[in-house]
Amino acid sequence: MPSPRIIPSIEQLLQRPALTTAAAVHGRDRVADAVRRVVDTLRDRLTHDAESPATPDAASQWIEGEAIVRLERDLAPSLRPVINATGVIIHTNLGRAPLPAAARYRASATAAGYSNLEYDLERGERGHRHVHAERLLCDLTGAEAALVTNNNAAATLVVLAALAAGREVVVSRGELVEIGGGFRVPDVMAQSGASLREVGTTNRTRVSDYGAAIGDRTGMILRVHPSNFRIEGFTARPALSELAALAHRFNLPLVEDLGSGWLGVVDPPPPVLADEPSVRASLRAGADLVAFSGDKLLGGPQAGIVVGRRDLIDRVRTHPLMRAVRADKVTYAALEATLALWAREPAHVEIPVYRMLTMTSDDIERRARTLCDDLAQAPRLTCRIIDGFSTIGGGSAPESALPTRLVEITIESVTAAAVEQQLRAADPPIVARIHDDRVVLDVRTIALDEMPDVVRVLSSLATTM
Repeated sequence: MPSPRIIPSIEQLLQRPALTTAAAVHGRDRVADAVRRVVDTLRDRLTHDAESPATPDAASQWIEGEAIVRLERDLAPSLRPVINATGVIIHTNLGRAPLPAAARYRASATAAGYSNLEYDLERGERGHRHVHAERLLCDLTGAEAALVTNNNAAATLVVLAALAAGREVVVSRGELVEIGGGFRVPDVMAQSGASLREVGTTNRTRVSDYGAAIGDRTGMILRVHPSNFRIEGFTARPALSELAALAHRFNLPLVEDLGSGWLGVVDPPPPVLADEPSVRASLRAGADLVAFSGDKLLGGPQAGIVVGRRDLIDRVRTHPLMRAVRADKVTYAALEATLALWAREPAHVEIPVYRMLTMTSDDIERRARTLCDDLAQAPRLTCRIIDGFSTIGGGSAPESALPTRLVEITIESVTAAAVEQQLRAADPPIVARIHDDRVVLDVRTIALDEMPDVVRVLSSLATTM
């Protein structure tokens, strides 16, 4: 077995051509660090692996190649585009809503240089960032005013801090839910300085329960839309209009955390959203403020949006916490572009989330058949179209089930788990799912311009696995 003495010094290794070139690009210290780590790996291998390099020259070549690979891997971005073949339209783990082309363009153009984020071009003086999306948000929802934060949890937090810090917020016990990542709504809300006054039971809360809890310390009534679960059976929940009447009788603001953010500009809504409350309807029912996400049913960038009464919006906007949760120029650019699409009825289909929600069975069938036809020549690969269901996801329309067509993939002598793992390791990664011990792809969530990559990756796997 070769001795570790065959390993050249770090200085000698850094003189090798590829490493000299790498040092000019990445800096000598970074390259030297990569070489040291590879040398440590080789030293360990030389004591355990008979297949290790046996001569100083072979060791130098091996270290050189491994160091270059390690540098490329270390500097490669960990955040990568992936192809969503799961059928979950708003997939939280995959970044929720894909942006419309118009939003991608506006975000890119705005990020590339300076912008009038907080500059009034007409007056030639400092301006306010909230004006960029406010007009469209008010037009689309019927609100008096609007503001934007970096996500909906932040929006709810700053509203509570501005309107109810040091006071009680009356909320139904059945609405204090846990959201993704183990975050619990009560824990988030408690950071505002407000104290929660829970009323009712998990499954039944009446207007009288809210009324009995109102006292001198009450600052707000809060309604939380249980967008990621559904309670069925022996239940009771007051209408929003009833809560509004109660809140206004005591001169209290009624705030609704609507979460999923269905605007309600499409009438009638798609059948799968027939029971989903809308921002417009909540404001008409008497909610003073409504908070919702930008990257769910709205189909835009991650953002927390609050719309409603101007006097309350002004109080929230001027709270010191607002600076910590405000949105940046790229978010505003993408959000405005997405809102502009909602404002033009023919443009709704340009919003990927809405387009996927409203795909016809014929469209899905056609895509599935095209994918199978394109894979027909792949060796050892069998493609079959079966019935299945897509879902909305992202804490929107719980238990939604949209009939779809799944493309079932099998590769001869290869397990479904191995195929699924290799799809995730591909470039670009393809995230699929396993159903009845078969890999299935839901074409509803695969964009048309992603189909060639899916065909290329699967054809390659059929040849190499």
